[in-house]
Amino acid sequence: MADIRAGIEELWHRRDELRPGDPEALGLVREAVALLDTGQARVAEGEPDGDVVVHEWLKQAILLLFALSEMETVELGPFEYADKIPLKHDFAAAGVRVVPGASARFGSFLERGVIMMPSYVNIGARVGAGTMVDTWATVGSCAQIGARVHLSGGVGIGGVLEPPQAAPVTVGDDCLVGSRCVVADGARVGHGVVLGAGCVLTRSIPVIDAETGDELARGVVPSWCVAVSATRPRTFGGGEFGLPCVLVIKRLAEGERHDKSALNEVLRTHGATV
Repeated sequence: MADIRAGIEELWHRRDELRPGDPEALGLVREAVALLDTGQARVAEGEPDGDVVVHEWLKQAILLLFALSEMETVELGPFEYADKIPLKHDFAAAGVRVVPGASARFGSFLERGVIMMPSYVNIGARVGAGTMVDTWATVGSCAQIGARVHLSGGVGIGGVLEPPQAAPVTVGDDCLVGSRCVVADGARVGHGVVLGAGCVLTRSIPVIDAETGDELARGVVPSWCVAVSATRPRTFGGGEFGLPCVLVIKRLAEGERHDKSALNEVLRTHGATV
C-alpha cells in the first residue's frame, strides 16, 4: 500500500500535466480506489466524537479518478446514464441487501449485513455492518458511517472531497438518525446517539446540553445521548430570532439502548419526533 500511496502523491503533484484516459496513471488510480471499494483502506478513521485522521492521498486518488476517467453511457432498460464512475457489483457475495432503486458507487465500501433501501452511497464512503440506509437517504462522498446504524428515510449525510485534508462526516456505531436529518460539513455524531427527526448538524451548529445550558463542541453530538432540533434566541437590528441548534435532552449509559416505547416517551416529553 505504501507504493500505491507514493505513486498517487506523485501523480497529484503533476496533476495539471495529466490527460483523461492516460492508461498508466488511470491504472494506478483505480488500484488505489479499489482499496476503498474492498474495505482494505478508508478515507478517515478515529472516534466520531474525538479526533479523526484523514488519509489525504485516498481523497487525492478519488479526485484523480474523476480527472482521468472519460464519460461513458450506460443503458439499463428504459434508463440511460452518463457518468465517469461505475457502480458497485457482487452485492450477494458481499452479504449486502440492495433493494431496487438503490445504488452505490465504485470506491464505496458496504460491510456485511448492510441494507440499502432505494438510496445512494457515494464514492469514498464507508457503511458499517448491519446498518440500514433507508428510503431516499444519501451517504455523501467519504462519509464514515458506523455499524448497526439506522439512517432513516430522507436522511442527508453530506460528502466532502475538496480540499483533500477536510474531515468527512462521521457517525458512530449503534445510532438512530431520524427522518430528514441533515448531517454535513464534517459534523460528527458519537456512538449510541439518537438524533431526532429534522435535525440539521454542521460544524457551525451549536450543540447545547439541556440540563446545564452549556454549549458543547460545535457540530459534535457526544456519544450515548438523545438529541433533538431546537432554536436559541438571538437579537438583531430587526428583532429577536430563533437560530438553529441541537439540544442534548437525555444522557444514556454506555451501551444503553432505548426500546421504542421509552424513546417515544422521552421525545414526546420534549415535543420532538424521530
